Amino acid sequence: MPILDLQRRMRQLGEIRIGHVVAGTSKAGKAYTRPAKLNHFRFTSPSREILTEVATLYGGEVKPWTPANGGPGEFEVYSTANRLPVLIPPNDSVSQWYELYAGSKCQRRCDGVTEHKRDRPCMCDPDDRECKITTRVNVMLRDVPALGQWLLISKGFYAAVTLPPAAELLAQAGGYVAGWLGMEEKLVQREEGPARFMVPTLDVEITPAALMAGQITGAPAAVTSGGRPAIEAAPGSAPVPTGPPKDYLLEAKQAATQAEVLAIFQAAKDAGAPVAYQEQIKAIGLSKPATASKAPAAHQTEPVPDEDGAVDAEIVTDDDIDSLWFQIIAAAGGKGWTTDQTEHKFAEANRGDMPGTATPEQLRTFLAAVKAGEIA
Repeated sequence: MPILDLQRRMRQLGEIRIGHVVAGTSKAGKAYTRPAKLNHFRFTSPSREILTEVATLYGGEVKPWTPANGGPGEFEVYSTANRLPVLIPPNDSVSQWYELYAGSKCQRRCDGVTEHKRDRPCMCDPDDRECKITTRVNVMLRDVPALGQWLLISKGFYAAVTLPPAAELLAQAGGYVAGWLGMEEKLVQREEGPARFMVPTLDVEITPAALMAGQITGAPAAVTSGGRPAIEAAPGSAPVPTGPPKDYLLEAKQAATQAEVLAIFQAAKDAGAPVAYQEQIKAIGLSKPATASKAPAAHQTEPVPDEDGAVDAEIVTDDDIDSLWFQIIAAAGGKGWTTDQTEHKFAEANRGDMPGTATPEQLRTFLAAVKAGEIA
């Protein structure tokens, strides 16, 4: 029996990274370092033995590594894998904070309302934050013979909006779920040119229908010798249904524009999909271009990403109705409003006009009011 006033925590074996720091020399001859994205996962750990197992499974060579913050020396492996078989914990697999660092020391850790380091109100301007959104993902590498978790940290917008809804949906499984940690390249058209960056993703080896059914509580995914999970139902429970005819998440991922995802989002909502499932579709919509994008001009250059390969959110056309509505439901979701509540509040603020028939100006005005906290 555990000691009741001690918080139990699984050992962290190392970090999984999607970026690194590279050195360069300016035209003036001055040396500098900058972050750069990677197309395959990089592992760091204080254990050479564990990384040797990682290199055997996923490629690469174990080499010494010194953290940029001056911490103790570790080891690193640049793997050849961009998709990893993992076990996803049932709770706290994903966490998020707004954080501000001075060197390696965290000065602020905020949830958008309260700064938790000193238990005081958030100090940032919501429209121009000093703190940077930080998303942490904890997984177990299911084929590595070591007991503990691996941490992936992302400071990008898309990871922030897509990973938490996925974790909320996974929590319904009630145990460790077999899945995959991957990375996807995003192409975003910005005023200064196109930006390409990597975004971490979580996929599972059970259908969304099985998770939505809620009939596998207490039955974690068990990996078979063939590498696929076997889902065992709790004793006495009904068989897990094969699921609805539509996989809305898959359709959303395959959609080309926000307008197409918005229609899929509405269809999932009408079908009674859980809120967490709807949130995943909403997050996918925010990552889609407002319209089908054209090939970028050859002279345009790529902006420098963070170490984890992330840049800020896409700049969308002000008069694009679908983009404005996605921004509204995203802002409303941060206040705990459902889509129905948001539509009702919009109608109240616009003399009965519904979002589907609204003008871009009405949508922009309502979006600004939601962000400013002017809508009760």
